[in-house]
Amino acid sequence: MIFFELIKALILGIVEGLTEFAPVSSTGHQILVDDMWLHSANVLGNKEAANTFKIVIQLGSIFAAAWIFRHRFIEMLHVKKEVQNIEGKRQRLNLLHIFLGLLPAGITGLLFNDFIDEHLFSVPTVLVGLALGAILMIVADLYSKKVQNPTTVDQITYKNALIIGIMQCLALWPGFSRSGSTISTGVLLKMNHKAASDFTFIMAVPIMFAASAKSLIKNIEYIHSSDILFYIVGFIAAFIFGVLSIRLFLDLINRVKLIPFAIYRLVLVAIIAVLYFGFGIGHNL
Repeated sequence: MIFFELIKALILGIVEGLTEFAPVSSTGHQILVDDMWLHSANVLGNKEAANTFKIVIQLGSIFAAAWIFRHRFIEMLHVKKEVQNIEGKRQRLNLLHIFLGLLPAGITGLLFNDFIDEHLFSVPTVLVGLALGAILMIVADLYSKKVQNPTTVDQITYKNALIIGIMQCLALWPGFSRSGSTISTGVLLKMNHKAASDFTFIMAVPIMFAASAKSLIKNIEYIHSSDILFYIVGFIAAFIFGVLSIRLFLDLINRVKLIPFAIYRLVLVAIIAVLYFGFGIGHNL
């Protein structure tokens, strides 16, 4: 029995690591995989404990992104604001860009967190988010074909950082995807796909860490010593697969763009809709 429980933790950790930073919605996948198949609430005793487990494995993915971009964070903390190029000095990505990108979603999340937790975490709402996010990604890719000389992450303006931050609020709807909304917005603001992805992942670390830490402190009572191994397996799996997926995604994104991910989302919506509405899988949850 313990072996199969750890396999569930491993699967959920892998799903988290693979999907947290890809534009496919990790929250949506966690809800679909867990609520419709693995039922971690049965393993951990209740829904609150299962949600706490998801917070812990999300931290694994956050640490993965922090590790990948550690040199960027060190550089920004040293406040290296300018670099020399052939055109002279120009502003480089700095902490103010990150702050402006975080502010809208941070405020919105604080105001509506309880409502979101109570009303939006379900299979039908995830399907809506997956579909709408896919449409935004397709629009962004089609627009990008018209853009000449897209900008890099170090050319992002404070205004654009704020606009991306505002659009990040869409990710509060489960299934929409934080990276899907922000990368698409960056592309619509004439950034190249890699630059938009870099900014998205760098910006995600502090806001996700703060949100996860807050939720973890709030739900710490649901972590029991008998379940520690379950948490450790999920956390390590999320970290390892998070590192692998981020490296792969950043290597591919300028070549494959967003449409393949959008198609995947739409196919997933169709499959899950048939299973959920046609066969009633997950209706008992």
